[in-house]
Amino acid sequence: MTRPIALITGASRGLGKHGALALAAKGVDLILTYRSQAGEAAAVVARARALGVQAHALALDVGESATFAAFADEVKQLLAREWQRTHFNYLVNNAGIGIRASFEQTTEEQFDTLLNIHLKGTFFLTQALLPLIADGGRILNLSTGLTRFAMPGYAAYAAMKGGVEVLTHYLAKELGPRGIAVNVLAPGAIETDFGGGVVRDDKGVNAFLASQTALGRVGQPDDIGGVMAALLSDDSRWITAQRIEASGGMFI
Repeated sequence: MTRPIALITGASRGLGKHGALALAAKGVDLILTYRSQAGEAAAVVARARALGVQAHALALDVGESATFAAFADEVKQLLAREWQRTHFNYLVNNAGIGIRASFEQTTEEQFDTLLNIHLKGTFFLTQALLPLIADGGRILNLSTGLTRFAMPGYAAYAAMKGGVEVLTHYLAKELGPRGIAVNVLAPGAIETDFGGGVVRDDKGVNAFLASQTALGRVGQPDDIGGVMAALLSDDSRWITAQRIEASGGMFI
C-alpha cells in the first residue's frame, strides 16, 4: 500500500515538529521545511526515519513569496526522485512567528512581517503547491485561539490568523470539487519557544493561563501534534471548512 505524503512547513521545532512525528508514527511520509535550523530539521528527519517512514527536509522562508515557484519545483523534483510520484497528499501550513506589541506600539514593519509570513505566505504557498496536491488530499492551516478571545498585545498577529480562517473557508469551497478538505487548527496556549517561550518559561503567565483553562493546564506540543495527525487521517475525511480549536477549554 502506498503511504501518504505530508508537507509540513516550519517543522524543525515546536508544533510542526511534533505534528510531523505524530504523522510519522501513523505511517505518513514527510517533507519538512525549515528556515534556518538545518540541524534541528535533520534531527526531526532522523527521528521520523527511525519510525519507518521516508522523510526529507527542504529550506523555505514562508515570508518570501518570490521563492515559492522555485520551491514548488524543488518539491516536484523531490517527489519524482525519492517517491517516483507526482503528488503529495497533505499540506500543513504551520510555519509562523509571534510578535507581541500593543496596538498603539505595533510598527508597520512588524505588521508587514506578520502579514508576509502568516497570511500572504499561506495564500501564495498553497497556490504554488496546489498542482502537486493529490485529489482527495487535505490542507490544514494553523491559526490561534486568539481569533476567538482577545489578549492585549496580539492585535496584528490575531488579525492575520483571522484572515487565514476566512481563507480556509474559500479554499474548502473552491477545492471541494477535487475532493480536497481544508480546515483550520487553532491551538491555545502551548509550552513551546513560540513568541520567545513566554508560556513555557514565565511561571506567572503559565499559571494564569492554566487557571483559565477547563482542563487545568496549558498545552504541550504533543497535544497539538496528535490533533494534526487526527485531522489528516482518513477518519476525518468528511470534515472540511471547519475551525477546530485545541486549547483545553481556554476562556470558556
